[in-house]
Amino acid sequence: MSQPPLSLETDLQALQDAGKEAIAQVENLDNLEKIRLDYLGKKGKVSKVLGGMGKLPPADRPRIGALANQVKDALQIALEARKAALQDAEIQAMLEAETLDVTMPGVFKSQGRVHPINSIIDQITEIFVGLGYTVASGPEIESDYYNFEALNFLPDHPARDMQDTLYLPNGDLMRTHTSNIQIRYMKEHEPPCRVLATGRCYRRDTVDATHAAVFHQIEFFAIDKGITFTDLRGTIRAFIDALFGDIPIRFRPSFFPFTEPSAEVDVEWNGRWLEVLGCGMIDPNVLEAVGYDPEVYTGFAAGLGVERLAMVQHEIDDIRRLYSSDLRFLKQF
Repeated sequence: MSQPPLSLETDLQALQDAGKEAIAQVENLDNLEKIRLDYLGKKGKVSKVLGGMGKLPPADRPRIGALANQVKDALQIALEARKAALQDAEIQAMLEAETLDVTMPGVFKSQGRVHPINSIIDQITEIFVGLGYTVASGPEIESDYYNFEALNFLPDHPARDMQDTLYLPNGDLMRTHTSNIQIRYMKEHEPPCRVLATGRCYRRDTVDATHAAVFHQIEFFAIDKGITFTDLRGTIRAFIDALFGDIPIRFRPSFFPFTEPSAEVDVEWNGRWLEVLGCGMIDPNVLEAVGYDPEVYTGFAAGLGVERLAMVQHEIDDIRRLYSSDLRFLKQF
């Protein structure tokens, strides 16, 4: 016996009322999804009721089908409305849980400062880059060849002694200057070249107000046809003027194995002369060691202690203050 149309209509209306009530009472999105599947899924309650439509007279099927679609639409609308309400409630609960009191004072974190050594390295680099120099670097652990031999140090030179140089068990050493970068760069590049090299150096030195066993050095050198000592002097004068302004400087004759002639440069500081760099024309033997023809090319080189320049710039009386990690000192910069 076929199911009467009125019975299907009653069942569909009852499903709509029960579904809306269940949707209205659900408290979370997971349960809401279960209700959706329970009523509108392929095996849901509405589908089960509609399973009896095949037994209806043909004349009643359109009316019952339209009613079924109305029930589906009504439940779907109720589901979407409840879903939106539950999502809004979750967002509101999250906002309330994460509410910040904007009137509370913030946690203060002191701002870092650039260390005087790093600061002056940056300044010097900017000056020489502006003059067209290329920045290069090299290893701190070096071989005797790059640190001494290629720089024209004789085998019995005092700088090779244990009391001056820190040697490693394998025969390598901690570089005593950044001139090793000069050799490495020239071996890999053809002239002309203008190079600035900076890095940490190591020597067995007695620590006092103006000396340290570990220090930073900057070296600059230029190689081209026709370079003279006048070019070196003019470059140093331009560099000192750019860094300190027009302060008195002097050149004193000196000796370095890798330059000839050589000079040391002093600046007037606190009423006395302070040595800040050594310089000179690159020795022909050094040019030959890297494969340059000294009959064609000449060049100059200069090396300076970063710490001493920082002392002049900031009027620091003792080099050891730069390594003390005393915040009272460092906060001044």
